[in-house]
Amino acid sequence: MSQSFDFAKAPGHLVRRAQQIAVGLFMAELSTEDVTPVQFAILNAVMDTPGIDQITLAGRVAFDAATSGSVIGRLEAKAWIRREAATEDRRRKLLWLTPAGQEATIQMKNAVLRVQENLLQPLTPEEAQQLVSLLAKLVAGHEAPPPPF
Repeated sequence: MSQSFDFAKAPGHLVRRAQQIAVGLFMAELSTEDVTPVQFAILNAVMDTPGIDQITLAGRVAFDAATSGSVIGRLEAKAWIRREAATEDRRRKLLWLTPAGQEATIQMKNAVLRVQENLLQPLTPEEAQQLVSLLAKLVAGHEAPPPPF
């Protein structure tokens, strides 16, 4: 006897659909900016921590170093990010926003706040707070280091 599986209620499927909805809302709200959610995450992190190195940045925005490196290259081509080698270790690349990158990021922040509000709009304020809290707990639980042997 096969066990029934309700795909529409599967947590993995619902998280993927929520991600699709979030990206769709982001792209619609920021359509004139020619920026992706990943690019905004990197710009926002560099704005918050000027001079951050690429490896630390990759960890902060939860992207692998190769992906973040190619995204940084695209942001550098837009003249929104400046990349320099660290003086103590030339292999380490440090990042700053350019004045144009700073201005673009500031302008995008309000739009990104609207995206977050629109994403949570179907929920009551209490439900929205609970969802964010549970998602943070889920992510933290999977990011926790494995127990020692």
